[in-house]
Amino acid sequence: MKTPICAFCAKTGILCPKCEAKFRSGHISKTDVEVAVRLTKLAEKFPELDKITLIRAFDMGGEYVLVLKGGDLVKLRRDIQIIKKIEAELQRKVWLIEGEASDRKMLEDLFHPVRILTVNIVWLPDGSKMIKAIIPGKKTEKFPINIDRIKKIVKEVRGIDLLVEFEH
Repeated sequence: MKTPICAFCAKTGILCPKCEAKFRSGHISKTDVEVAVRLTKLAEKFPELDKITLIRAFDMGGEYVLVLKGGDLVKLRRDIQIIKKIEAELQRKVWLIEGEASDRKMLEDLFHPVRILTVNIVWLPDGSKMIKAIIPGKKTEKFPINIDRIKKIVKEVRGIDLLVEFEH
């Protein structure tokens, strides 16, 4: 398993001088280190995890967002038990996205299994952008996803404001 820290650091839980420098400079966070160490230990029991690459990890107040290399998300979604084992190891809900994915693909990953009808990008006068995602149907009390949580994730990971509307 590839992580933001080297394999030695991930196995021992102690940062080498090179990884320590990355940590001090802000290239990696405390969350990156913690998640990398725990997932590396889990990968010893589940060899499927050795095939993925963790790019970043974000702590979203009781939940983790794991940013994976392109194509790794499909590998994990093939066996839902692996995702449950990751959540059990980290003792939190885990959101999975791909780092190199387009904004639309990232939203599809976050809203999975809910389908997104369309995604529009709105450029604001200050140079920032907002994404408007339209979901088919009406929002009900039984809607399976916390939209406010997804908005926070998109803002933290990509720095983009998200607007979600439902098609009637």
